[in-house]
Amino acid sequence: MPDEPWWKSAVIYQIYPRSFADSTGDGVGDLEGIRRHLDHLEWLGVDAIWLSPFFRSPMADFGYDVSDYCDVDPLFGDLDAFDRLLADIHGRGMRLIIDWVPNHSSSEHPWFIAARSSREDPKRDWYFWRDPHPDGTPPNNWKQAFRDAPAWTLDPTTDQLYLHLFLPEQPDLNWGNPDVEAAMHETLRFWLDRGVDGFRMDVIHAIGKDPALPDDPPEVAALPHSSLNDTPFTHQLLRRIRALLDSYTGDRMSVGEVFLLDTAKVGTYLRDQLHLAFNFPPLFTKWRSYRWAKQLDDAAAYIEPNGWPTWVLSNHDVVRHRTRYGSEDRARAAAVLLLGLRGTPFLYMGEELGLENADVPPDRVVDPGGRDGCRAPLPWDRSRGHGWGEPWLPFPPDAAARSVEALRDEPESILHLYRELLAQRKASPALQLGDQERIEVADGALAWERARGDDRRVVAVNFTDEAVAVPNLQGTVVVSSDRLGEGETFTGTLGPDQAVWLRV
Repeated sequence: MPDEPWWKSAVIYQIYPRSFADSTGDGVGDLEGIRRHLDHLEWLGVDAIWLSPFFRSPMADFGYDVSDYCDVDPLFGDLDAFDRLLADIHGRGMRLIIDWVPNHSSSEHPWFIAARSSREDPKRDWYFWRDPHPDGTPPNNWKQAFRDAPAWTLDPTTDQLYLHLFLPEQPDLNWGNPDVEAAMHETLRFWLDRGVDGFRMDVIHAIGKDPALPDDPPEVAALPHSSLNDTPFTHQLLRRIRALLDSYTGDRMSVGEVFLLDTAKVGTYLRDQLHLAFNFPPLFTKWRSYRWAKQLDDAAAYIEPNGWPTWVLSNHDVVRHRTRYGSEDRARAAAVLLLGLRGTPFLYMGEELGLENADVPPDRVVDPGGRDGCRAPLPWDRSRGHGWGEPWLPFPPDAAARSVEALRDEPESILHLYRELLAQRKASPALQLGDQERIEVADGALAWERARGDDRRVVAVNFTDEAVAVPNLQGTVVVSSDRLGEGETFTGTLGPDQAVWLRV
């Protein structure tokens, strides 16, 4: 679609580097492992890859605590390995976006080491420092994520508290200081000059703080402040970031993690700010037709007037949707739903295999946020090690049967379903960029039409475990979640947990 930016019609595949592919046998995924498995992503048909953090880090939050924004952690390789990976991705006609963590650095970043050394250090104001109240309590009631604890930690060297919306090892950067903004812009330029196509911007809505640092209202004070921060200053900062990205050729893009569970607020981060913004309420939506109808309606009401929607079912922070929905049939139907929606879909590595969350025993738990289960290694083959050395986390259930090798050998597998969905989507202007209009159908089902030019498609999903009659839907079945009836005229009935694409 040459008249539209690439990211509007793309399907973007998220890779969590520690868990995708291990090239060294040390049990931890790395950049070379990703490069050696690009054949899988090219065969699958994805258009772009989002790479979660691979920067130098002490790994208190597994890469989201960055100690050097412009280098690769030796765990994952080096800059030469990154350049080879980027060149191979581009050589296959795909794009690469990388994570960018602008709200906070690692406490081991040279900036923070300098800042905490003295109250007079030139980098002191690169972070937030405050005296405690006379009774020793923090300067406000903000809570940190992951723990029911204040978002402030006392630094004994200077006897002041510093702000961290996440772990104490992740002090918040003060974007109110122009030197911080300039330095962070330089980190973007470093990777843009290297050729990356864009950035997933971590907790981007939190970078602008109210300088008064006021208390959160009592009715929400128990929530982490990272899910509440929403200031006019952030929007100013984002407009300047957008100008930087737009100064580069090639439709460089941004997709922001706006973890505000209010779609109306998410919409305000678009237009001349972010190119895309993750809208997370669908991640917490139960598998019910009326609940998903609301998600479609909210996106139409609050996202589309300002920009282009995104859709996601799983990622590195939440329980996998195969586990949440309770069956493979529903996971397959969800794939048909996701890839049939107007907007940019993001796939999380392994959902094309129908992976469930891993069962991680207490002695193997490592993540401070309890997210190990969705970050388990991807099984590549049927062997005992599934293509890995001794992995850093246990594998998901049924790893041999759910491996890429095993599912490639099964033409009716969920892996082949995803491949067919991506191929059909790529061939359909309506599914890529078409308008979307809801169609009224029986309770328990949800349907909509996508149209662009002469191309018209209908997407229909049965959210129940019983057949549902939808006699007003007509067309040829292009794809069915159970792979039955494809190429035939639709019968007017959706089977239990079935979803279809129809060509009108």
